[in-house]
Amino acid sequence: MFVSNTQHLYSLFLLLVSVALFSYSVQSMRFDLPSSKGNSVRCFSEEIKKNSMVVGNYSIVNPYGALPLPSNQTITVQVSTHGGMAKYHLAERVQAGKFSFMAYQTGDYIICFVDTTKDPQVTLSIDFEFRVGVEAIDRFNIAKKSNIDRMAQEVQIMHEMALSIKEEMTYLLERNTEMIHLNYVTDNRMFLLIFVSFFVCFSVAGLQLWHLKTFFHKNKLL
Repeated sequence: MFVSNTQHLYSLFLLLVSVALFSYSVQSMRFDLPSSKGNSVRCFSEEIKKNSMVVGNYSIVNPYGALPLPSNQTITVQVSTHGGMAKYHLAERVQAGKFSFMAYQTGDYIICFVDTTKDPQVTLSIDFEFRVGVEAIDRFNIAKKSNIDRMAQEVQIMHEMALSIKEEMTYLLERNTEMIHLNYVTDNRMFLLIFVSFFVCFSVAGLQLWHLKTFFHKNKLL
């Protein structure tokens, strides 16, 4: 009995840890914008759930060391929902910037970088950091504004992570309910299709038998 309870608690602990690990996303990357004329754009897509905090930082990599970047080496950055129905961030002809917003609906969000240098000889490299969920919270500012000690800060962070886990579990349960409903509807439609198929087959077979019987009687073969 004790071993069974221990295994149950251990399984529950692993589940909570797994949900905590996947309840946020941190992406840091460096990429080049294509310098070909008319194709100097690169977009990324991320599925974000509702009420998630999103923070992004981007900048053009300076290959000149201590020298500043030329003023004509700029990019335009846009963050929007899939299809561009809602725009959360738009920065035109900049060399660095940041964005932050709260996702108002679950879905795919698009981040696009456009090279506005208009010089085919120059290839821009971009540093991009993208954080979603608990990791998007500025913990330093939380501690500074709240004027609390380190332990209280950790408790607050754990509380926020627990809320994030709860939201993630709710989201997974909703998706599971949607999938169960979809499977139920699909099974019913397949059953109806099979029934209609059998009905058509037996109807055709019956018509063939009736036609053959009529033909044999008409020709006095029976």
